[in-house]
This record gives sequence, C-alpha cells and structure tokens, in this order.
Amino acid sequence: MSSGAQRLRERHAGPQPLILPNVWDPVSARAFADAGFAMLATSSSAVAATLGYRDGQTPATEMFAAVARIARSVAVPVTADIEDGYGLAPGELVATLAECGVVGCNLEDSDPAQRVLTDSGRQADFLAAVRAEAGPDLVINARVDVFIRPAAGQHEAPQAALVEAAVTRANRYLAAGADCCYPIVAPEAALPDLVRRIDGPVNALYRPDGLTLAQLAATGVARITFGGGLHRDAETELRASAAALAATAGVGG
Repeated sequence: MSSGAQRLRERHAGPQPLILPNVWDPVSARAFADAGFAMLATSSSAVAATLGYRDGQTPATEMFAAVARIARSVAVPVTADIEDGYGLAPGELVATLAECGVVGCNLEDSDPAQRVLTDSGRQADFLAAVRAEAGPDLVINARVDVFIRPAAGQHEAPQAALVEAAVTRANRYLAAGADCCYPIVAPEAALPDLVRRIDGPVNALYRPDGLTLAQLAATGVARITFGGGLHRDAETELRASAAALAATAGVGG
C-alpha cells in the first residue's frame, strides 16, 4: 500500500478533523507545506482560474498537468480534485493519477459542464470500478452534489429531503468503496445529522462567513477543506497590492 495513501486514510479517523488546504500551483502548495500542513488538496476551480478557464471547463490534460506540478513540488501527500473524472475509464483514470504522483482524489456525482446530477447507481458503479483498479493505493473522496445540483423536480425541495438524498447517496458511495464522502455546501446546521447517519467519514467545506474550524470540528466531521476559497483570498490580496502599486506609480483610471 502507498504510505501516503495509508497516512491520508488514517487521518480520517483521528480525534480531530483533517484540515486540508486547497492549493492551485507549486507556489501555493509550498507555502502551505512550509507552514506545517502535512497533507494538501488541490481545488479544481482554483486551478481552472490560474489556467484561464471557467470552473468546470478545464481540459483534462491541462488539469492533470497542473496536478502533477503541484504534487512534485512538495514532499507531503497530495489529493486531487478531478471533478467527475473527465470521462476517463477507471483504469486510465487510476493510471493517470498514479503518474501525477497523488494519493487521493475527489470524484463528484454531477457533470461540471451540464450541472446535473449523475444517477447514483451509475456513480456507485464507477466508484467501485475505480476502487477495484486502484486497490488501497488511492483515497477516494466521493462528492455528493445534491445541495448544489438538486435532482429534476427537487429545485424547491425542503432541506430535509435534500439531507435524506445526501445520506442515501453518501452511503451508497461508501459501500461501493469510497473512503470519505463530501456533501458539498451542506447546510452547516445539518452537519451533525449527516455525520450521524452517514456510515463513514464526512468532509465539510469551510466558509469564511460560517462556522469556525473549531465549530466545524464539533459537528463530528472527519475532514475540512476550503474549495476555491483560499485562492479567492489570495486574489483579493493581489488585487489590493496591484491597486496600491498603481496608485503609487500614477497609472490606472
């Protein structure tokens, strides 16, 4: 078994949640690794922004090349956000991830371009096939997208119905071989219920205007990630620096 994958998997069962900064290039990866974070994740939306694409529009070859640059730039394990797998067959996907040097991946159950949910049975079969190809050497985080892409006829569904759908999908994916599930943008008030009812580790998204890291930890989640939030913070600071420099140099409108 890959030692990096084993370490990442074990951290989902620790007394405190795994805090995984989402990075977008070697500079950001080294910054967080040098700050002491023992593991990192990539953000597909942040990588897309640095490559000049809209979220969900990055060609697979460019995404994997960016992921590989990030992974080889640091000595800590990296898990990659690879959206829905870009249509690759499970064997090709696993081989590509191994070539990139990562130990885990996010796989979401919706089409990032069409923005519609994937049939949960088809997604479970896909996850099972990825697990069969990878064995224990890949940590699979199965993203559950019901809160951002409700199923047909459920756009006005009450929160309880969406929580129920998230639990059903998450448990199906865990049974298929996923190591963790990620009900992205789940209402924070629903997290304790999700943690209680889902039969495995749960990943929560940190939001600057939401619960603190300590409060998220108290809900029982096993993993906390940041999506594209850290990249947006960096962009905000860069724009402020650019504006200040422009003012000093007397340029701009």
